[in-house]
Amino acid sequence: MATETHGDANQCIHHLLHRACQLVHELFVHKANGVDLTPRQFAILEAISKDEGLSQTALVERTGVDRSTVANITRRLLRKRLVTRRRRVRDERTYAVSLTPLGRTALSRAAPIVAQVDQLLLSALSPQDVRQFMNDLMLIAGVSSERGIRQA
Repeated sequence: MATETHGDANQCIHHLLHRACQLVHELFVHKANGVDLTPRQFAILEAISKDEGLSQTALVERTGVDRSTVANITRRLLRKRLVTRRRRVRDERTYAVSLTPLGRTALSRAAPIVAQVDQLLLSALSPQDVRQFMNDLMLIAGVSSERGIRQA
């Protein structure tokens, strides 16, 4: 179903999604007081925590973040000493990425902040609308709710 959006930026889907992303980032930074992570860094740390030793390629598949951004985020997390990266035994061309104790601490400190930001963002919606909104976002983003991975 096409929507007429010409001439009004506040009716343009990509503009509204961009504004929503900006709001998420601003809320996260504001609420994160002392937690030195971005929302994407949090997403990468969370994915690693669920499956230690993931390759960077697997992180791309699990998070939907593009390959070069995952590599950049991984380098930043390495510098912050939140993750380690080592060559995989089976395939020395790839790295296994794992959380450090400092990374686990950062993740546990950030998790309630992420939940609080999510709650703030969704507070204007009814529980039924939240479910529909999340389903719609996953559909748009190409995410399978059952497997939690991006679909090509």
